[in-house]
Amino acid sequence: MQERDQSFGIQMLSVQPDTKPKGCAGCNRKIKDRYLLKALDKYWHEDCLKCACCDCRLGEVGSTLYTKANLILCRRDYLRLFGVTGNCAACSKLIPAFEMVMRAKDNVYHLDCFACQLCNQRFCVGDKFFLKNNMILCQTDYEEGLMKEGFAPQVR
Repeated sequence: MQERDQSFGIQMLSVQPDTKPKGCAGCNRKIKDRYLLKALDKYWHEDCLKCACCDCRLGEVGSTLYTKANLILCRRDYLRLFGVTGNCAACSKLIPAFEMVMRAKDNVYHLDCFACQLCNQRFCVGDKFFLKNNMILCQTDYEEGLMKEGFAPQVR
Protein backbone atom coordinates (compact mmCIF):
# COMPACT_ATOMS: atom_id res chain seq x y z
CA MET A 1 0.00 0.00 0.00
CA GLN A 2 1.42 3.38 -1.01
CA GLU A 3 1.42 6.16 1.58
CA ARG A 4 -0.33 9.34 0.49
CA ASP A 5 1.03 12.84 0.93
CA GLN A 6 -1.33 14.84 3.05
CA SER A 7 -1.78 18.34 4.35
CA PHE A 8 -3.86 19.11 7.42
CA GLY A 9 -5.25 22.23 8.99
CA ILE A 10 -4.11 23.60 12.33
CA GLN A 11 -6.64 25.30 14.59
CA MET A 12 -5.79 27.47 17.57
CA LEU A 13 -8.45 27.13 20.24
CA SER A 14 -9.04 28.90 23.54
CA VAL A 15 -9.00 26.56 26.51
CA GLN A 16 -12.31 26.92 28.32
CA PRO A 17 -11.74 27.18 32.09
CA ASP A 18 -14.70 24.92 32.88
CA THR A 19 -13.51 21.98 30.74
CA LYS A 20 -11.32 19.08 31.76
CA PRO A 21 -7.71 19.65 30.56
CA LYS A 22 -6.88 17.77 27.39
CA GLY A 23 -3.76 15.67 26.99
CA CYS A 24 -1.06 16.83 24.56
CA ALA A 25 -0.29 14.43 21.70
CA GLY A 26 3.34 15.59 21.74
CA CYS A 27 4.37 15.35 25.37
CA ASN A 28 1.38 13.50 26.92
CA ARG A 29 1.03 16.15 29.66
CA LYS A 30 -2.21 18.01 30.39
CA ILE A 31 -2.66 21.27 28.47
CA LYS A 32 -3.17 24.01 31.05
CA ASP A 33 -2.19 26.90 28.79
CA ARG A 34 -4.63 29.57 27.65
CA TYR A 35 -4.53 28.25 24.09
CA LEU A 36 -4.04 24.87 22.49
CA LEU A 37 -3.66 23.62 18.94
CA LYS A 38 -5.87 21.05 17.29
CA ALA A 39 -4.30 19.15 14.39
CA LEU A 40 -4.52 15.58 13.10
CA ASP A 41 -7.60 15.13 15.32
CA LYS A 42 -5.38 15.58 18.40
CA TYR A 43 -4.61 18.39 20.83
CA TRP A 44 -1.17 19.94 21.28
CA HIS A 45 0.67 22.53 23.36
CA GLU A 46 1.82 25.35 21.08
CA ASP A 47 5.43 24.35 21.82
CA CYS A 48 4.85 20.65 21.10
CA LEU A 49 3.51 20.86 17.53
CA LYS A 50 6.81 21.30 15.68
CA CYS A 51 8.31 20.45 12.33
CA ALA A 52 10.35 17.25 12.52
CA CYS A 53 13.13 18.84 10.44
CA CYS A 54 13.59 22.48 11.38
CA ASP A 55 11.83 22.41 14.79
CA CYS A 56 9.72 25.49 13.95
CA ARG A 57 6.46 25.87 15.84
CA LEU A 58 3.83 24.94 13.25
CA GLY A 59 1.11 27.08 14.82
CA GLU A 60 3.29 30.14 14.15
CA VAL A 61 4.29 29.47 10.53
CA GLY A 62 0.87 28.89 9.05
CA SER A 63 -2.41 27.09 9.32
CA THR A 64 -1.28 23.92 7.56
CA LEU A 65 1.05 21.06 8.35
CA TYR A 66 2.15 18.21 6.13
CA THR A 67 2.70 14.54 6.90
CA LYS A 68 4.60 11.87 5.04
CA ALA A 69 6.68 8.90 6.18
CA ASN A 70 5.36 9.42 9.74
CA LEU A 71 6.87 12.91 9.85
CA ILE A 72 5.04 16.11 10.74
CA LEU A 73 6.52 18.91 8.61
CA CYS A 74 6.19 22.59 7.78
CA ARG A 75 5.47 23.44 4.14
CA ARG A 76 9.05 24.41 3.31
CA ASP A 77 10.59 21.18 4.64
CA TYR A 78 7.84 19.05 3.10
CA LEU A 79 8.55 20.55 -0.32
CA ARG A 80 12.31 20.38 0.23
CA LEU A 81 12.13 16.67 1.06
CA PHE A 82 9.30 15.46 -1.15
CA GLY A 83 8.49 18.21 -3.66
CA VAL A 84 9.12 18.08 -7.37
CA THR A 85 12.11 19.99 -8.69
CA GLY A 86 12.43 21.24 -12.22
CA ASN A 87 14.60 23.33 -14.51
CA CYS A 88 14.25 27.01 -15.33
CA ALA A 89 13.11 27.60 -18.92
CA ALA A 90 15.49 30.58 -19.23
CA CYS A 91 18.76 29.44 -17.61
CA SER A 92 18.16 25.66 -17.54
CA LYS A 93 19.43 25.47 -13.95
CA LEU A 94 17.62 23.48 -11.25
CA ILE A 95 14.75 25.13 -9.37
CA PRO A 96 14.32 23.62 -5.88
CA ALA A 97 10.76 22.54 -5.09
CA PHE A 98 10.36 25.09 -2.26
CA GLU A 99 11.51 28.12 -4.28
CA MET A 100 9.03 30.73 -5.51
CA VAL A 101 8.69 30.69 -9.30
CA MET A 102 7.00 32.43 -12.19
CA ARG A 103 5.03 30.46 -14.75
CA ALA A 104 4.10 31.17 -18.34
CA LYS A 105 2.04 28.36 -19.89
CA ASP A 106 4.13 25.19 -19.35
CA ASN A 107 7.36 27.10 -18.63
CA VAL A 108 8.68 27.67 -15.11
CA TYR A 109 11.28 30.34 -14.23
CA HIS A 110 13.39 31.46 -11.28
CA LEU A 111 12.11 34.86 -10.16
CA ASP A 112 15.42 36.44 -11.23
CA CYS A 113 15.22 34.81 -14.67
CA PHE A 114 11.72 36.06 -15.43
CA ALA A 115 12.73 38.93 -17.71
CA CYS A 116 12.59 39.81 -21.40
CA GLN A 117 14.99 37.45 -23.11
CA LEU A 118 16.02 40.10 -25.66
CA CYS A 119 16.56 43.26 -23.60
CA ASN A 120 16.71 41.71 -20.06
CA GLN A 121 14.03 44.09 -18.76
CA ARG A 122 12.65 42.72 -15.48
CA PHE A 123 8.89 42.61 -15.19
CA CYS A 124 6.98 44.30 -12.40
CA VAL A 125 3.53 43.39 -11.14
CA GLY A 126 1.02 44.36 -13.82
CA ASP A 127 3.53 44.50 -16.71
CA LYS A 128 2.51 42.77 -19.91
CA PHE A 129 4.76 40.03 -21.21
CA PHE A 130 4.47 37.77 -24.22
CA LEU A 131 5.55 34.20 -24.86
CA LYS A 132 6.65 33.80 -28.48
CA ASN A 133 8.61 30.79 -29.76
CA ASN A 134 9.11 29.80 -26.11
CA MET A 135 10.80 33.13 -25.31
CA ILE A 136 9.52 35.70 -22.81
CA LEU A 137 9.36 39.14 -24.40
CA CYS A 138 8.44 42.59 -23.15
CA GLN A 139 5.72 44.44 -25.06
CA THR A 140 8.22 46.60 -26.99
CA ASP A 141 10.32 43.66 -28.23
CA TYR A 142 7.21 41.64 -29.03
CA GLU A 143 5.70 44.44 -31.13
CA GLU A 144 9.04 45.12 -32.88
CA GLY A 145 9.23 41.43 -33.77
CA LEU A 146 5.71 41.53 -35.19
CA MET A 147 6.59 44.55 -37.36
CA LYS A 148 9.70 42.82 -38.71
CA GLU A 149 7.57 39.81 -39.60
CA GLY A 150 4.99 42.04 -41.31
CA PHE A 151 2.31 41.30 -38.75
CA ALA A 152 2.13 44.74 -37.16
CA PRO A 153 -0.96 45.20 -35.02
CA GLN A 154 -3.58 47.54 -36.48
CA VAL A 155 -3.57 50.91 -34.75
CA ARG A 156 -6.94 52.64 -34.68
